[in-house]
Amino acid sequence: MNRRPKNRLQQPEAAPRGHAPEKTDRKPPVTPQSAMRAVEIRAPGGPEMLQITRRPVPAPGPTEVLIQVAAAGVNRPDILQRKGFYPPPPGASDLPGLEVAGTVVAVGGDVRAWRPGDRVCALVTGGGYAEYCTAPALTCLPIPAGLDWVQAAALPETFFTVWANVFQRGRLRDGERLLVHGGAGGIGTTAIQLAAALRGAEVYTTCGSEAKRRFCEKLGARRAIHYRREDFAECIARFTHGKGVDIILDIIGGPYLHANLKSLATEGRLVIIAAQGGAKGEISLPDVFLKRLTLTGSTLRARDPEFKAAIARQLSTRVWPLLERGEVRPILHKTLFLEQAADAHRILENCEHIGKIVLIP
Repeated sequence: MNRRPKNRLQQPEAAPRGHAPEKTDRKPPVTPQSAMRAVEIRAPGGPEMLQITRRPVPAPGPTEVLIQVAAAGVNRPDILQRKGFYPPPPGASDLPGLEVAGTVVAVGGDVRAWRPGDRVCALVTGGGYAEYCTAPALTCLPIPAGLDWVQAAALPETFFTVWANVFQRGRLRDGERLLVHGGAGGIGTTAIQLAAALRGAEVYTTCGSEAKRRFCEKLGARRAIHYRREDFAECIARFTHGKGVDIILDIIGGPYLHANLKSLATEGRLVIIAAQGGAKGEISLPDVFLKRLTLTGSTLRARDPEFKAAIARQLSTRVWPLLERGEVRPILHKTLFLEQAADAHRILENCEHIGKIVLIP
């Protein structure tokens, strides 16, 4: 293997199409080998703690499938796990990786929806950085027509998260105003597209460079705010003529709490899904009282398979057709080999990316 994968930064005006077969096609089943290559966390710490190892190929449980991994997405929860701050839920693999795309090679005794040879992408609770990975059958989805393995691997974690938090907890309605912090990341690029496509939302976002600002506006954001140069609360007040936004999807946490509340409209909803800037912040209670605000948050990894299955069904009917028509797409920054997982983490931690980073075994 002597060729490096190509960078996959996709500009909004030129989204390349993949070559995956239609979802009804099946690849001949592969007999899993007894051992596999995987990336493990040697000890809590920096990216150098990620190392290639060999593990037994996992066996699917009664309600699971075994997937031969063609590509695996890289996400910020993987970094938290590597640092020792986000342990896997009980029973989950200790290997990092929360989303994969590949071919089903074995199914548990209670699985009826999938068969060996099916091509799927899946949300998993761990184990994605490997050549094989088990996944609950309920959280598998077919590869959208026209998408390749790498594009499909970039879907589950961000699309499940955005659906659960913007459309379910945030209750985004038609024509509302949405502010997305970190608009150039995987969550941000997904939220911008889905909010505009499904609700006709007026989307604002924050980002950390001029290139990211331009990208987000091309992707569909009404305005992108360069937070290193501008106060986002002042910008939101100006852009909305003092009305504020109806929903904020926040990944920063404590340092943004006061400004977030200031930026919300009456009956606004603040949905916090990460605390990249810190877990503590000041809250202005009069803002909450007078504007009747709702503060909420969630994590997805530890939720039960039935909860995630309900999201999968909604994505299948509401979002997968948009992906197949090219109206929404995963934004891909770079593909790297499994051995380069540490490099993927460094890129993500340094905020050098626009969209998703994907590993290929």
